Amino acid sequence: MSRIPFRVSCVVLLFALAMVGRTDAQPALRFSGYVMDFAAGQFPAMQGVDDAASNLARLRLRPLMELWEGGTLALEHESTLLWMSRDGVASLAYRDIAPRQAVDLRWHPVAENKLHFTHAIDRLYLRQNVSWGTFMLGRQRIQWGTGRIWNPTDLFHPLNPAAYDKIEKDGADAFTAKFHLGDFTDVQFVYNFRPAMDSANVGARFRTNVEEFDLSAMAGYFDRRSVLGADMAGNAFGAGVRAEVLWMDESREGRGNDFVRYILGMDYQISAELYVLMEYFRNGEGAARTRDYDLGRLYLGEIVQLARSYLYLGGGYQLHPLLYATGGVNFNLNDNSLFVQASALWSTGDNSAVHVGTLLPVADTGDEYWYYPASVYVRGEFHF
Repeated sequence: MSRIPFRVSCVVLLFALAMVGRTDAQPALRFSGYVMDFAAGQFPAMQGVDDAASNLARLRLRPLMELWEGGTLALEHESTLLWMSRDGVASLAYRDIAPRQAVDLRWHPVAENKLHFTHAIDRLYLRQNVSWGTFMLGRQRIQWGTGRIWNPTDLFHPLNPAAYDKIEKDGADAFTAKFHLGDFTDVQFVYNFRPAMDSANVGARFRTNVEEFDLSAMAGYFDRRSVLGADMAGNAFGAGVRAEVLWMDESREGRGNDFVRYILGMDYQISAELYVLMEYFRNGEGAARTRDYDLGRLYLGEIVQLARSYLYLGGGYQLHPLLYATGGVNFNLNDNSLFVQASALWSTGDNSAVHVGTLLPVADTGDEYWYYPASVYVRGEFHF
């Protein structure tokens, strides 16, 4: 079967499943979305790589149909037009297919050296709510973890903190079932489809609440590796505290030793205007030496950091009821490189905003953040 008919058949199948229900149902359609334009300039430190400019226009449409009691069908379709001043302008967020997707639902009507027009289905799922749980089938967002900057236990949608051009996390092709066991207590089972059936990922997460703390534990089999993890979020002495830990078995297929990733984080609302954040990330999978960095896996989105220890310090300040500024520094504690992020969000209306920002790496040749270009950007968006 050719590629395009297979992709289309998957979409048709999900719509057909949605039509199986009460014949007396009166479907109701809700519609939302946004349009955005994102202009950026990049100034690489690497010799032989020229400065570059890019502009990304994005239209995201979100129809949602209420099919029957508790049953909804959701679709999120995205069209993007990307112009680059030179071929090969890198983006940590712009890839053809996400790691947790089994079916390629992205089309490229225009794919020139400097101009790319793409449209894709980023969410497409059938959801059924019942009194004791929720079932979802299709491309969906699965949110695990509690961290603000890193999420070791989120094996579905890892994001690099430097990917400032990413708004939504990629959807995962999955069947999920969540069962409510009591107030603030549930267990979720996930089966993540992959192109090959023997490479499917499976996992489960139990979540509950004790006093002022949300607690979770997870286990699964991802990328042919056994994993165990846990996370916590709560309040202590007026501050928010968070922690996540993940153990991954690397013994299969001669991959190496087991490793652990974890975060420790704290944030505090000092005043009505000032918010501060600190988060430490220990990446047991990372390399201790710069010469061992795996840049290929970073670009493919399989990992989000190259080294072993990181510290993020940041915060935000409400300068005006319509103007909010944020900033932060991400330290690589192994090679001593870092990047500084600063941004400001101006609310221009009830449904519109303008966002300006910069990312400034400080690194020596071969350090992790030496590979990241200094960047400035402006983003305008309108939601409907």
